[in-house]
Amino acid sequence: MEVRRLTFPLNIEKDEFPPLAMALGYFDGVHRGHAEVIAKAKSEAAEKGLQSAVMTFHPHPSVVLGRKEQHIQYITPLPDKIEILKAEGIDYLFIVHFTTDFANLLPQEFVDQFIIGLNVKHVVAGFDFTYGRMGKGTMETLPFHSREKFTYSVVPKLTKGNEKISSTRIRSLIKSGRTAELPDLLGRFYTTAGVVIHGDKRGRTIGFPTANVSLNDDYIIPLTGVYAVRMKVHQRWYNGVCNVGYKPTFHKDASELSIEVHLFDFSQDIYDEKVVIEWHQFIRKEQKFSGIQELVTQIEKDKETAIQYFSDKQQTFR
Repeated sequence: MEVRRLTFPLNIEKDEFPPLAMALGYFDGVHRGHAEVIAKAKSEAAEKGLQSAVMTFHPHPSVVLGRKEQHIQYITPLPDKIEILKAEGIDYLFIVHFTTDFANLLPQEFVDQFIIGLNVKHVVAGFDFTYGRMGKGTMETLPFHSREKFTYSVVPKLTKGNEKISSTRIRSLIKSGRTAELPDLLGRFYTTAGVVIHGDKRGRTIGFPTANVSLNDDYIIPLTGVYAVRMKVHQRWYNGVCNVGYKPTFHKDASELSIEVHLFDFSQDIYDEKVVIEWHQFIRKEQKFSGIQELVTQIEKDKETAIQYFSDKQQTFR
């Protein structure tokens, strides 16, 4: 997959790209609804003898159009989005730098420069995709703006449980700890990538050594609590339990969120290693215990709950 970062105004040569079938969207999460749009672009490319492409935007439009201090967290930060799209077998990925000037393009200007100008012969987008200043361009206006230079397909709403599959719905589930429901919407379990850092090393003193994970990017972090997780270390997956929270048993006024993973049957030194956490089942809320023994007893219960979960689900994992 060739990744091209584009800025406005475009500075590309005519016919720099082969004829393309291109999927348009922000695609945070690259969820099942997005997958339908991308699959349609690939099938149109194959049918029409074109190369496949995806156009996405960075940063999130709300960073530019919203309040200056707004900090956006993502289901799939840009590096993750690139890797997922690469695995989809896309030929070209265009990442458009979303700026105020870009946002102010008239719908026709956007189409002329970022669709026709990129040699796109077929466009695919979801039914609710908008483009141009204030989102004035829609899939209903696209035929007019196309100047008859390309054809297009509109992908209808995809639902699950009578509700649209959307990035907003997925973000809400993550924030409320309902991680077990995510595969039905994402098409996979939610993951976050990070690096193992040094913590207070208290876990090893009570018999439950943990990997303290610092996330690499601006991920949406699940609700505080304890989860059954898997973690990828050195390209291998291990089962475990993860505590997301502020460790109230040990820290009275802690303000820094920590993500600590205890892996089963694992004894490697993995400080500074890159890891991926795969979030499965919420087990319980974070709570303050009266002492170390009460905490240890509860961790044992959490571990058994997670072991039973993975035993029940074993046949579904890669």
